[in-house]
Amino acid sequence: MRAVVQRVTRSQVLVDGEVTGEINRGLMVLLGVEEGDSDADADYMAEKITGLRIFEDAEGKMNLSLFDVGGEMLVVSQFTLLGDCRKGKRPSFTCAAKPEEADRLYRRFVEACRNKGIHTEEGVFRAEMLVRIENHGPVTLILDSRKLF
Repeated sequence: MRAVVQRVTRSQVLVDGEVTGEINRGLMVLLGVEEGDSDADADYMAEKITGLRIFEDAEGKMNLSLFDVGGEMLVVSQFTLLGDCRKGKRPSFTCAAKPEEADRLYRRFVEACRNKGIHTEEGVFRAEMLVRIENHGPVTLILDSRKLF
């Protein structure tokens, strides 16, 4: 499972002009599910991302988590994070999980975050979305449950 995590002042997702998810201060998470990912990957990512200490404390050090700042989370499924661009110019998505399994693990991740007490909004799985992100910092991190990088 792969995620791009951005610290935001606000973020919003629209589908067909309608807002499906919107948050203020918190984290925007673009989440890609890879073939072979499991419940353990979703649980690991939920634990890791909700606990990331990337919000500034009183001294300006990134030392606080979503819990500490009362932050929110917006999660959008994004299979293109699994795009392999090493050969040619057209990405290959053969590593991405099949839609049914990707949706199941995406939902497990979202529920795990909600069960931790984080207000979590989401996009619409497999829909074409317009994502608005006000990246604060900017702070952007890439995480992989298999710890490939």
